[in-house]
Amino acid sequence: MMTCVVCLLAASLHAQQTPVNRIVLGGDVMLARHVWQAAQARKDASWSFRKIADVFRSADLAFVNLESPFAERPPYFEDRMVFRANPSMIEGLKLAGIDVVSTANNHARDAGEPGMLFTLALLRKHGIEAVGSAAEAHQLPGGVILERNGVRFGFLAYTFDQRNGNFRDNDPRIAMLDAAAMRREVLAMRPKTHVVIVSMHAGWEYHRKPNPVQIAFARAAIDAGAAVVVGHHPHIVQPVETYNGGAIFYSLGNLIFDQMPRQDEGAIAELTFTGNRLTSQTLRPIRIRNMAPELR
Repeated sequence: MMTCVVCLLAASLHAQQTPVNRIVLGGDVMLARHVWQAAQARKDASWSFRKIADVFRSADLAFVNLESPFAERPPYFEDRMVFRANPSMIEGLKLAGIDVVSTANNHARDAGEPGMLFTLALLRKHGIEAVGSAAEAHQLPGGVILERNGVRFGFLAYTFDQRNGNFRDNDPRIAMLDAAAMRREVLAMRPKTHVVIVSMHAGWEYHRKPNPVQIAFARAAIDAGAAVVVGHHPHIVQPVETYNGGAIFYSLGNLIFDQMPRQDEGAIAELTFTGNRLTSQTLRPIRIRNMAPELR
């Protein structure tokens, strides 16, 4: 009887000592164009984050895809699909306590090389990590490892495109959707971390289902040892898949954008890790109203 009691106490103590972390993932965040105008009208650079900031800020780690580079000079509103965010708009990311952003997406070069470098420097200045691009090509894959409660989380990011119809060649400082390279980078990160999370900017815009490229890349990441793949770019929510012990969010849709009323819905993924194990996952739908998302 005494042995059983001792065993129960030991098991209880072990459970108490196992760290628990809550990770929150968001989709596309675009801080230019009408989002910028809405912030200006309210004299509040953090306007778009106000209703959902607590969801991210209360997490142990918070991630989004930064769809608009910051630019030192205007214009901050263009009718074409070029996104250049005013530097003041970083206040929203700070309000929400965003720890990591992906800068690997098709809009990464919208402010040119100066904007790409300025964005990395501005994020660094405000304590926000960037993954998926780097100031120098040799610094890629540009992954980052952050420790929370004794658990090391590694982030990597990749994009299917970086030209956005404006460039003829690729910049080697932005990580492309190369499955073979990604496998090597996940395998290299594994010994340094407890959990690897891969960001995937890919898919057909406005399609409800993932395409073959998304599926192959995401599953390859899990097979290589990633625990989670977080997708964005289609601007609408796509399915969640449990695969080989990992979780794939093919697209979380828009988090902050001005594509209303068509693409005004998205989702936030909330994950719980007990030690290095993913023990729960929840998808919380959001709706964008007046350039500001709110939980549905």
